[in-house]
Amino acid sequence: MNGEQTPEAKEAAAGPLPEPGEPSATGGTTTGTTGGGWRPARAIPPGLHFVATPIGSARDITLRGLDLLAGADVLAAEDTRTLRHLMEIHGVALGDRPLIAYHDHNGREARPRLLRALAEGKSVAYASEAGTPLVADPGYQLARAAIEAGHPVLAAPGPSAVLAALSVSGLPTDRFLFAGFPPATGAARIRWLSELATVPATLVLYESPKRIQKLLSDSSETLGGARKAAVCRELTKRFEEVTRGSLADLAADFAQRNVKGEIVVVIDRPGEVVPEAADIESALRDALARGSVKDAVAEVSAALNLPRREVYQTALRMEKGS
Repeated sequence: MNGEQTPEAKEAAAGPLPEPGEPSATGGTTTGTTGGGWRPARAIPPGLHFVATPIGSARDITLRGLDLLAGADVLAAEDTRTLRHLMEIHGVALGDRPLIAYHDHNGREARPRLLRALAEGKSVAYASEAGTPLVADPGYQLARAAIEAGHPVLAAPGPSAVLAALSVSGLPTDRFLFAGFPPATGAARIRWLSELATVPATLVLYESPKRIQKLLSDSSETLGGARKAAVCRELTKRFEEVTRGSLADLAADFAQRNVKGEIVVVIDRPGEVVPEAADIESALRDALARGSVKDAVAEVSAALNLPRREVYQTALRMEKGS
């Protein structure tokens, strides 16, 4: 198991930025501001624009994201206070533009107002509280409604806790499944994990610090204690920490800890299961009852993901034994 914590290295990136136009630590200026505020490079076209916002360090916002926040006709946010603070840090003025709260609890009431703005040919920029909108975020229903109404829907990519965790986990990234938040209750969580046990992909989960110990314990029992995983906490923030190891070791470690902050858990794909000789023979007997040796070998090798030569040799041994 390997714990990694570098608060000193993260401190500068996570702290508040200087005021726009003031010298930065690298000798330049903090933003491309002119006249005391950020100005977009070009006019923002009509449509719904999803803006990825920092998951920790305010410096992770993209230039295109700032252009959208500065130039869109209407702004919408999962948390308006968080977006206001981000805009203040980067010198983006709200002016007299509307800033509409749009979250899980008011979507039914707020969506029509945003759709009316789109119908009027306006540009609407939506930002989640942190990260890429639509990933465990209320923006999904807004996107569906805008698409059904025939409005353009565009995305300004950027920070994502899912991709950040995959990047630092050290686990395979060629195929992964974002499974969201596990159920809060034990029985439901175990059923949920059981459904994911055989998925041939790296799993990415979000979890509350209050339930991380239970999740790791249940994962160790349900998915196998030897399965590799990484617990990523406070990504891009001052006290970022990545703890890697087997699920059994992680469960034992976190049982002794009182953790805080945002957590992403990354779990390796299941190990390859090698069929036993008895399983191959049983499958061959069933297949031989329906067809020729050639067809049976082809069927079993495909079903068990085994080389045809190996299955054919087993068929020959079975024939000699009979």
